[in-house]
Amino acid sequence: MHITAKADYAVRTLLELAASGDAPGKAEALAAAQNIPHKFLESVLSDLRRADLLRSRRGPDGGYWLARPAAEISVADVIRAVEGPLASVRGRRPEDVDYLGPAEPLQLVWLAVRANMRAVLEGVSLADIVADEIPAFIAELTADPAAWSRR
Repeated sequence: MHITAKADYAVRTLLELAASGDAPGKAEALAAAQNIPHKFLESVLSDLRRADLLRSRRGPDGGYWLARPAAEISVADVIRAVEGPLASVRGRRPEDVDYLGPAEPLQLVWLAVRANMRAVLEGVSLADIVADEIPAFIAELTADPAAWSRR
């Protein structure tokens, strides 16, 4: 899986908002807090609003707020909002690819990859990250030295 800059920026932006509680977040402040190019952030904020993860209000008292509690927004929700499906094979969903001959079982590998990505990304909410209460299964996965290998 490749996490794009847009997905990374989107998650970090929503974490900033989750950490701020009910205070509105201004685009300039969000960009500065996470070292995100402001112009790029505007595109991210637009995607997050369209996905109903953010609400916004214009004006001097305006800004951005989470559209629902941080505990109800998973990392997967955010990535889907800016990138689309979590896993694809040549732009298609794994269940929609067909292979012939000895490659036929490959579809099962792609389905398993998606299932595992879902388990991790849907199993972690913004509130978990902000509270530094990452679920135990994440700690178990990252405790394996192979998780830190660059291969």
